[in-house]
Parts: sequence; C-alpha cells; structure tokens
Amino acid sequence: MKLDKINIRDPFVLIENDIYYLYGSRAKNFGQNVGGFDVYTSRDLTEWSRPVECFDSKAANMNRCANWAPEVHKYNGSYYMFATFTRPNDLRGTYILKADSPTGPFHPHSDGAVTPDEWECLDGTFYIENGKPYMVFCHEHTQIINGTVCYRPLSDDLKRAAGDPVTLFHASDPFYIEKAEDDRHYVTDGPFMYKTKTGVLLMIWSTFINGKYAECVVRFKGGIDSDFEHLAPLIDDDGGHGMIFSFNGEPMLTLHSPNTSGKERPHFYPLIDDGDIIRLK
Repeated sequence: MKLDKINIRDPFVLIENDIYYLYGSRAKNFGQNVGGFDVYTSRDLTEWSRPVECFDSKAANMNRCANWAPEVHKYNGSYYMFATFTRPNDLRGTYILKADSPTGPFHPHSDGAVTPDEWECLDGTFYIENGKPYMVFCHEHTQIINGTVCYRPLSDDLKRAAGDPVTLFHASDPFYIEKAEDDRHYVTDGPFMYKTKTGVLLMIWSTFINGKYAECVVRFKGGIDSDFEHLAPLIDDDGGHGMIFSFNGEPMLTLHSPNTSGKERPHFYPLIDDGDIIRLK
C-alpha cells in the first residue's frame, strides 16, 4: 500500500536488517480508545505492507483513552516502545513496553508510567548519553497552560524513572512564537533527539506557529544538560510530530500532515546535515 492510504499520526520509523518499520497513532477519533498500535513494513519507503497489530491495549487494560505516539528503540537486544496512554488517575503519561521483535507483540514493561504521577504528560522519547538512558517528554499545556519540554533519567532496565524531571523550556520561549496577553495555551509535543554527523546534539519538537502545526529545532552546546538555543523551524505550515532516521545513508525526516483528524498521513522529507544544523534538502 502507498503512504497516502496510511492514516496515522506521529509517525516513527525503525530500521532493522534493511527493513523500515513504521509505527504511529491510529488516527481514528484522534487516537482515543483505538485499542493499540500497528506496524507497517517497507524496503523502499514507497510500497508498504498492510498494518499488523503490534500492541493490543485492550488486552493490557490500557485502552482507557489516549493511545498515542508509539516509538520503538532497540536497546540491549530487545525492542522498547515508548507510548502515551491515559492512566487510571485520568492523567496521560508515557509507558514503556517491550518485545523480542519489531513487529511485537509488545507487552507492558515499566512499572506504570515513567512520567511524574501528578503531571499530564505525553510523547516520551528515548535518548542515551554516555551510556545513561534518559526520556525526553512534554508536560502538557492542558494542565499548565504553557507547555514544557522536560527530561529525566531512567533506570538501566527501563523499568522506572531514576531521578527528578528537569524542565528545558516552555512553549512560549522561542523567538518565533507570537506572545499573547490572554490565557492562550502554548503547546509542546513530539520531541526527538538527533546527533549530527559532527556530534552536535539537536532536538526537534512541535508546536503551533501562527495557528499552524510546525516542526522546530533546538541546538545544544554540549549534552542534554548544557545550554541550548532555538533555531528557525524546519516546517511551519501544518506538519509536525516528526522524527529523523537514515535512508540510503542520508537523514530523512518523517512527520504527519495535515494536522486534521481523519486526514493525517506520514510524509518523508530528505534532510541535509551540515554538521551543526539540519535543513530540508
């Protein structure tokens, strides 16, 4: 099947043995109570398999509402899915699932959500620095009005958090965000960490710029705990929640667009890695 037939949000690509595994949020009903996640496979990013269910959230008693943003990382020989679900306390949080194969089946792995218990959170992503595992995630605007991007260390077995969360920035901080005097909400979602060919640490993330979904970039001066700066957005016209993977040795961005329920599709954009910045090809 072609990409234009794949109706998902928050696309994520894992590469294993020259096969591309595409995950995402089932777009129906904005990914709410949809019963889990699927995986699509391809060898060329053009022709894709039919969807195969890789996690059944009903069977795991995790289909309370949100089934969002699955991303799969290989770590210590196993495959770990970071995904957002609505917790028993009705607050969203990121859980970690585990499988022996990229196609699953995935099963709950972490001891509940690894985001703070009383925070409304989403979109946890996996990052390793100097051998230490971290999760980068968003504290939702739905709870705090001005959303934030945060990180916290994880235990080596990815079962639980191993430290307090650290806030990196608020959604209203970047220079390109129009500031409002009223109670306007500022959104953060979809962080993803990327190191350039020279080892510069970048993070892409999404928000809304002048009412349109956008893919933005942060550049760190060192590691995740270093100073950083906001760079010009990659895309600011109704596309976001992206990630970066390698295609034929070159970086490729995938994101969903449009950001309209029922019409979302994954898109691919070749990138140029200049060593200290990335840009659309």
